[in-house]
Amino acid sequence: MPQRKKVALIGAGNIGGELASLVARRQLGDVILVDIPDKEGVAKGKALDIAQACALDGFDAKLKGTSNYADIKGADVCIVTAGVPRKPGMSRDDLLSINLKIIRSVAKGIKENAPGAFVIVISNPLDAMVYEMQKVTGFKRNKVVGMAGALDAARFQHFIADELNVSTKEVNALVLGGHGDSMVPTLSYCTVNGVPVRQLISQEKLDAIVARTKAGGGELVALMGTSAYVAPAAGAIAMAASFLLDQKRLIACAAPTDGSYGLEGIYIGQPAIIGAGGVEKIIEVELSADEKALLKKSAEAVRGLLADAEKL
Repeated sequence: MPQRKKVALIGAGNIGGELASLVARRQLGDVILVDIPDKEGVAKGKALDIAQACALDGFDAKLKGTSNYADIKGADVCIVTAGVPRKPGMSRDDLLSINLKIIRSVAKGIKENAPGAFVIVISNPLDAMVYEMQKVTGFKRNKVVGMAGALDAARFQHFIADELNVSTKEVNALVLGGHGDSMVPTLSYCTVNGVPVRQLISQEKLDAIVARTKAGGGELVALMGTSAYVAPAAGAIAMAASFLLDQKRLIACAAPTDGSYGLEGIYIGQPAIIGAGGVEKIIEVELSADEKALLKKSAEAVRGLLADAEKL
């Protein structure tokens, strides 16, 4: 029988727990849930709780909670959520100095124990964290990505569907750029079962939906007092499944720029085909003049974040 895949989840908070449940229930592989020694009990407890649901829900997976990075040895995928979550009034950028130290430590643990893994970073500020993850691990750039565009597009799709009172399954959307206020929801690539959204919703309402999409994370922080976790986990699992099962899905994510969209040397949200080779291809879509300008502005914001990170 083929050996089951191994998925390591670094961070046993809200997102980590949701990720563990999704990996197990979809039987993508066995789960190692990792957190710092002070929170090892949380990691072990969540792993045990989900494992005890196996018989009830009919899924089969082994789960283990730990604080020892040696337990992630041989992991096929590492999904990183470690770091301090946003709180009301905080921007993603406010987290930079705190989470940069954490991500460097996590990257060291992954490099030493799971050098063949496909790494998906969720920690904020996303674009700086995924850049630092690749820098510290030294992994191939196409084997380290950030989960952002999938989540931002899902929020965009929900708001469009809600406005039109249609199923979200009918809505396709694409969000480019940094995972923050400078993101670029592309109206030219937003359709409802093939119908351009501009034919269905007034520009005034579309502008409001775009603004709400950009502030989507902050809206949830204000409501719950902490960061979202269900939708972010779903976005990361879509990416992990595409890698593990070689689905070759086209998913917007924080991927490396090597001339794509006229950009170099950073990670930023762009559509990418994810398969068994990691990011196998970046898809460059034609953008309007306004969208190009917005993407350039977003890239400048990401570069500013990276410059700040270099000082820390």
